[in-house]
Amino acid sequence: MAKKSMIARENKRAELVKRFNEKRRVLKEIVRSPNSNFEEKEKAQLSLQKMPRDASPVRQRNRCKLTGRPHGYYRKFGLSRNKLREAVMRGDVPGLSKASW
Repeated sequence: MAKKSMIARENKRAELVKRFNEKRRVLKEIVRSPNSNFEEKEKAQLSLQKMPRDASPVRQRNRCKLTGRPHGYYRKFGLSRNKLREAVMRGDVPGLSKASW
């Protein structure tokens, strides 16, 4: 089980990303646009830099939905390898079974 503070931090980051998503998208479009002049690009870059760092989606970490474990995470299921194995053994995941040959 991950520390409650780490899970809370990730939830806070997810909320910030959602809140600033549209504003970041518009500013990044201005920076990338070949039609923007130098002053507009510079102003947009400064605005991006003044935003909270945690508003950037690359700062988010994939974590298990049940335990908050950051490693051994399967995107398709949203679970860590340990909890995924337990769910498969119980039969909670349709179409997935333990390998045997």
